[in-house]
Amino acid sequence: MATFLYKLGRLAFRRRHFVALIWVALLTLAGVGAASAPPAGNSSFSIPGTEAQKAFDLLEQRFPGASADGATARVVFKAPSGEKMTDADNKATVQKTVDELADGSEVASVADPYTGNAVSKDGTIAYASVKYDVSGMELEESTKDALEDAAQQARDAGLTVEVGGDALQAVPETGATEVIGIAVAAVVLVITFGSLVAAGLPLLTALIGVGIGVSSITALASALELGSTTSILAMMIGLAVGIDYALFIVSRYRAELAEGREREEAAGRAVGTAGSAVVFAGLTVVIALVGLAVVNIPMLTKMGVAAAGTVAVAVLIALTMIPALLGYAGRRVKPAGAKGRLLGRSRKGEPKPDRPAGPPKANLGTRWASFVVRRPLAVLLLGVIGLGAAAVPAASLELGLPDDGSQPTSTTQRRAYDLLSEGFGPGFNGPLMVVVDAKGSDAPKDAFDDVAGEIKGLDGVVAVTPPAPNKGGDTATITVIPDSKPSSVQTEDLVHAIRDAGGDVEAKTGAETLVTGSTAMNIDVSEKLNDALVPYLVLVVGLAFLLLIVVFRSILVPLKAALGFLLSVMAALGAVVAVFQWGWLSGLMGVEETGPVMSMMPIFMVGVVFGLAMDYEVFLVTRMREAFVHGEKPHQAVVTGFKHGARVVTAAAVIMMAVFAGFIGSSESMVKMIGFGLAIAVFFDAFVVRMAIVPAVLALLGKKAWWLPKWLDRALPNVDVEGEGLRTAGERGSGPDEDRELVRA
Repeated sequence: MATFLYKLGRLAFRRRHFVALIWVALLTLAGVGAASAPPAGNSSFSIPGTEAQKAFDLLEQRFPGASADGATARVVFKAPSGEKMTDADNKATVQKTVDELADGSEVASVADPYTGNAVSKDGTIAYASVKYDVSGMELEESTKDALEDAAQQARDAGLTVEVGGDALQAVPETGATEVIGIAVAAVVLVITFGSLVAAGLPLLTALIGVGIGVSSITALASALELGSTTSILAMMIGLAVGIDYALFIVSRYRAELAEGREREEAAGRAVGTAGSAVVFAGLTVVIALVGLAVVNIPMLTKMGVAAAGTVAVAVLIALTMIPALLGYAGRRVKPAGAKGRLLGRSRKGEPKPDRPAGPPKANLGTRWASFVVRRPLAVLLLGVIGLGAAAVPAASLELGLPDDGSQPTSTTQRRAYDLLSEGFGPGFNGPLMVVVDAKGSDAPKDAFDDVAGEIKGLDGVVAVTPPAPNKGGDTATITVIPDSKPSSVQTEDLVHAIRDAGGDVEAKTGAETLVTGSTAMNIDVSEKLNDALVPYLVLVVGLAFLLLIVVFRSILVPLKAALGFLLSVMAALGAVVAVFQWGWLSGLMGVEETGPVMSMMPIFMVGVVFGLAMDYEVFLVTRMREAFVHGEKPHQAVVTGFKHGARVVTAAAVIMMAVFAGFIGSSESMVKMIGFGLAIAVFFDAFVVRMAIVPAVLALLGKKAWWLPKWLDRALPNVDVEGEGLRTAGERGSGPDEDRELVRA
């Protein structure tokens, strides 16, 4: 592989006009496609294999025209102090609001509070339910404006009015912090390279890659039903890996220049060596993201595949456009150590003023690695204990999906949620819909009544509506109001209790009972994600483990990489629980409301963090293996790997953290949580696992770290990540025979 990539790098360097033209054409094509594509509709949230989804599909079949997937709104009214909603003036205001809402072109129905038993027992709160023909994301702006105008007119009449439901659903915004993240990345690149030109290359290529990826997602959003969160995720990961991959290759290019090579040759060798690490690091990220398909949640699969496509583009751009741009930059990209005067540093070979010339001072990476190999056990224990302590909050992890109750208190959706809880009880915000399929029953009406009677006798039930059959009389819906809030354990227990009771009724009558609704759907999603976590972990870690065996030609190094990842991801989950569930530092992170952690967060973090963690593992450890294969002793190879790779990996980690942290300012709670989780996970993995635990373990293992059975060595393909095939006969030399033999043993 190194030889192929070496030729590719030289070709891109020579044919830079052609390469640049191709990428600009692709960016233009994707941009035109995005601009001309129809607006994205609703991203269907189906959960195949769950009871809630089965019931939802049955409703669409047995209740045609009911717009089961249409948007809903609850306009909640509260009377002024000392008044009631049944007072004549307040009643007239509500009636006028209902009439105005019913005139909307996309409105399917509006339920009058006074005829639908939607007034609280104390008479102070009432609500009108609005049903639309289309989903929340497909509603026209004029329809949303009409909803808000009707609510405002009722406010002007003296009532407190708030609007809940998904009718006012908005596209999430990331805020200015995203730009700050990119600015931090730019500063880190300038400090790393000491050159504006060299620092600009990774930023430019990353932005082009993200532009192609996000524009392609936008162009396909309507056809593939991709949600807005999909493009945000692709942007988040694409920016991070795009900058990092380009950083790796530019750094290696400068190191090759420092060894006296011509620029075209240096570009070829940079792509052949660092580019090989980029390919395998990118493959691990792609495997982790595409592997999300095993969860069998279409939305999650689409998010993973879209982000994986953006990562693939980032890899291709790093391998081709970076050497092309290096050709354009020419002498403005200087060799390593020759940073010019941008940061006040002297050029390579120039003694600093008033100080005698002497041997170069060891860099921080070299000094740190030397310390670790002298005290490996102490460093290892300190790192493991520290991550273990950070992971402790993960034992209290509570999972759920966000609803209006998790919205900031400044939003009308959250205020409507609180008013409904005040007037009708906390369970009113999460009603359960029970669907009774009596097609196989001899007495459907009796079956409906039996199910309703069984549910009324269960603990935790506040109200049960009479069965509402369809026109055919073979299916009915029953609405159940729990006495607990939607995200509580009590509500989850009630759902299971209803399903158990339905099983008893089915045995007697032949009628099948299904529980659905947003609350039941959330419960089923959480259970499905929990059940899929272990298979997903085995699949992703297993495939990446095999890939790393090929890269490192070792058993213990990939095993150590996987175990270190588990430490970092558990510590990151602990941090997420502490901030978003317990409320630690919530004000600093802009978390207005604490609550359960998003259900997909553990499995998502496992996938994404594993892929990103392997970036640093591959880049750092391949330099160690390269030094070992070229004849250095194991301890010295660790130090050499840090000498050449620590600065770059540190810069890459800081950049990735800055990019992810930039999304903490998003208005979408899911994006905010993902941004924080990935940023803290990169911190733990890069600075604790890869910078401390990895060299400590390698120092303790010594030569055994690179052990590989002979039969496996013969069976594995030689991908030559360390670029041995690129070395000339004079460069190869003869390293210690025992070291070379050990690699093959």
